[in-house]
Amino acid sequence: MKDLCADVLAEYTQLAALAGTLTPRQWVQKTPFYDWTPWDEIAHLCYFDQTGMLAATDPEAFAAETAELMKQLGNGLDINAIARARFGHLGGARIVPHWQQLFERLIGALSGMEPKARLPWYGPTLSVRSFATARMMETWAHGQDICNCIGERRPVSDRIKNIAHLGVSTFSWTFINRNLPVPEPAPYIELQAPSGESWIWNDPPSEHHYLRGSAEDFCLVVTRRRNVADTRLQYAGSATEWLPIAQCFAGPPEDAPAPGERAV
Repeated sequence: MKDLCADVLAEYTQLAALAGTLTPRQWVQKTPFYDWTPWDEIAHLCYFDQTGMLAATDPEAFAAETAELMKQLGNGLDINAIARARFGHLGGARIVPHWQQLFERLIGALSGMEPKARLPWYGPTLSVRSFATARMMETWAHGQDICNCIGERRPVSDRIKNIAHLGVSTFSWTFINRNLPVPEPAPYIELQAPSGESWIWNDPPSEHHYLRGSAEDFCLVVTRRRNVADTRLQYAGSATEWLPIAQCFAGPPEDAPAPGERAV
């Protein structure tokens, strides 16, 4: 668990460092992610890191916070507006140190917990390990939105294996979430890590059902940050049905961006 928490903290810290370099103009530019600004992206992370801390330390307070969130959503507010209302007094770069305090406290709490312990969340409960992985995935995905916005290519490390594993693990759920039959068999997956190492799932190899290529490309697809047509992934069989709709995060089905829409 400590290794995973170290990876999550490193992902947070990398994005916080990038956010700290943004100019006032860049903070209010629109990203390719539903026209959110970089400030919206960080405020969104702030909101769920704050409620995540409640889930980890005070389940009753989390339940009350969730009830209030559902009420606001029911009244027509979207999550973006709710985050703006909470953190709007922290304009531009002023939100970064506040967010850093939040995520450091959250990782500190998670690192001392049993990996299989259950935490309340929006929907089914999550294990601490799954919760931490989901926080890393969301941070990495919103960081990509910001990089797309400012035209920056960020360094990618082997810690994205956590996100790739989450993407592989949600193969069946992707179809169930859309009320579609789950194709069989699950594809053999061989991804190239940023370090050049090969990561393999669903051995043995198959000539008919497979996915091969860059781990970064795969992570971009399953986080809905890149259309599979904008990658160099090679795939066949059940992977052909999966990749256009692959989604590694909870919630209602979300369409992939159009080809070229979020490609940089």
